Amino acid sequence: MRLSTKARMNRMFTNGGCLDVAIDHGVCNEPSFLAGLEDMDRVVDMLIGAKPDAIQMTYGQADLLQSRPEKDKPALVMRIDMGNPYNDQRHRVMWSMLQNHDDPIIGALEMDAACVVVNLFMLPDEPELFRQCVENISRVRADCHRYGMPLMIEPLVMLPNDVRGGYQVDGDAEKIVTLVRLASEMGADIIKADPTDDPDDFHRVVEAARVPVLVRGGGKDDLKSVLKKSAALMAQGAKGMVYGRNIYQHDNPKAVVNALMAMIHRGASGEEAWDIYSRG
Repeated sequence: MRLSTKARMNRMFTNGGCLDVAIDHGVCNEPSFLAGLEDMDRVVDMLIGAKPDAIQMTYGQADLLQSRPEKDKPALVMRIDMGNPYNDQRHRVMWSMLQNHDDPIIGALEMDAACVVVNLFMLPDEPELFRQCVENISRVRADCHRYGMPLMIEPLVMLPNDVRGGYQVDGDAEKIVTLVRLASEMGADIIKADPTDDPDDFHRVVEAARVPVLVRGGGKDDLKSVLKKSAALMAQGAKGMVYGRNIYQHDNPKAVVNALMAMIHRGASGEEAWDIYSRG
């Protein structure tokens, strides 16, 4: 790993752990994702006060973080692609594309990001979407190496649209491990992976990755259950989380951040994290 790549990763990870709060959901073009993100100024201000390790944003919103004067503000993780697999209805044409195909990480360099993130979608009967993701990653990987920018790959195995309405995560360990292995083969520096249906299988994901694995949060769920499952995944070797809706759609996002940070950096159990959250 190049020194410049490692230096940027050090801005994200504290003693090997990272909580990355994702608020890049506007590029999904899905209205239900935007509840809680209507006032981005307020959200970013709240998160800077909550002090997660990183905030995941897009180029068009990154100035809200990077224009702030605080020296200890969270690191910027920049989303540099967008696609249409998250909507309730299956589209006639499924696609994923880089936001700037000719120079895909220029915005991340301009905004002094610590990392860029790109999707690797595996949807049923959508080989062209998968091919587009592979092409995107190949393009970005070359630039990341050239400029010393860490690359986070987000492998996403999804169920058919007609299973639960809208594309939902397929937690089959075999499928997740296989796609994570591909992300590793393509040169990921960090992998953002979905949890396996059985948390005790998640060590297989970690072993396939060979780089730090952060757990993807997905849809909002009961917080006590989220904390319990998060602790189980950490015990299997995860280095942290990339959680969005389970934080910013919560009534007390700062308290959720405090609980997750205690779990990642102080080894708190799910029950201990719940107590920290409950104390606000």
